[in-house]
Amino acid sequence: MSGKRAIQSTRRGFLKTGLAGAAAFSLIKAESAHGAPANSKIEVGIIGSGGRGHYVSKKMMTNAEKDIQIVAAQDPFADRLESLGVAFDVDKSRWYQGVEAYHDLLALPLDAVAVTSPPYFHPEQVAAAVKAGKHVWLAKPVAVDAPGCQSILASAKQAEGRLTFLVDFQTRNSPAFKECVQRVHEGAIGELVMGHVYYHTGRLNPQAKPGMPADEARLRNWVFDIHLSGDIIVEQNVHVLDVANWYIGAHPLKAFGTGGRKARVDVGDCWDHFIVTYEYPNGVKVDFSSTQFVKGYDDMCIRMYGTQGTADSHYWGVIRITGDNPWHGTDRDNTMDTGVDNNVLDFVKAIRGNQPINHGAYAVETTLTGVLGRMAAYEGREVTWDDMLAKQEKFEVQLKL
Repeated sequence: MSGKRAIQSTRRGFLKTGLAGAAAFSLIKAESAHGAPANSKIEVGIIGSGGRGHYVSKKMMTNAEKDIQIVAAQDPFADRLESLGVAFDVDKSRWYQGVEAYHDLLALPLDAVAVTSPPYFHPEQVAAAVKAGKHVWLAKPVAVDAPGCQSILASAKQAEGRLTFLVDFQTRNSPAFKECVQRVHEGAIGELVMGHVYYHTGRLNPQAKPGMPADEARLRNWVFDIHLSGDIIVEQNVHVLDVANWYIGAHPLKAFGTGGRKARVDVGDCWDHFIVTYEYPNGVKVDFSSTQFVKGYDDMCIRMYGTQGTADSHYWGVIRITGDNPWHGTDRDNTMDTGVDNNVLDFVKAIRGNQPINHGAYAVETTLTGVLGRMAAYEGREVTWDDMLAKQEKFEVQLKL
């Protein structure tokens, strides 16, 4: 089994534009190519069986038990693999352990995969899944660097019209967020001037235990590792950056930032705070900040100021428009549960009806927005979108487990 090989993680080549050099689609069973038949369940494999893999599996079974069956799982660690496998009654012969063991999972006649591994691995795993003819459910962010994002975009373009390519952003499938954004696009707050966007929250808990080998501890603590996660501005803050892009209808042209590592210095190398100013087309500015250490406060806010009013929207909170054209959407939006539930239903509908959906383009732009802010903050200078793409900074990780 490939999962038992000596492990050294590398990055595959990425495509810079369009479909140039795209691999041809492999032949797959007809029901996978055209949607699972109505009298069978959609068979799904989970790539990455940690906390997110568990959560997504539970959501799939809760919302679509009649339509979905979790039939295979992969993870580098036996304990996490066993936990998910037992919870969802996956036959033990389809538990694949190892960083590279997703290849064994993809060799199965599955209909779809959920990629819920650390973001560093997403580009290779997604490219392999699309090549194998699997519908893809992908956790955010889609990658950790610009080359990885370009690889994801190439995979999404290969899937276009053939396979569903769903990226699990919850706000995009929250009815209250959708209506608020639509009203802004229809002119409810007039011409956009600036945005106030932030993600302030408490620290995460380390998963590694004392005495673990260094590489195992690093992988278990991947959310604290810049190269495995992309840092908090990419791994976590993409939720609010995505909504900023959505309201504005564009990605930023440039950014200037700062930040650092001051309050949480006991694990990993990720920063614990960022402050970034983004500039978008038509001179729209976004004031962005984030923390991942605070106590006594927690909020994810995307507020847009226009010439006729303000759109104030909060993940897990109020969503409303004030000003000349007031609208009160909700006092509290259950964004995560509602968004994931609706994503599951859309995933099933797209596969059943052979009407593939594809989130690749905007998900890549959102992830690159985080990468742009990270680069500007790390380098302490103004960085343009074109500078970021031209630099082609690529993260490299080598793990021996």
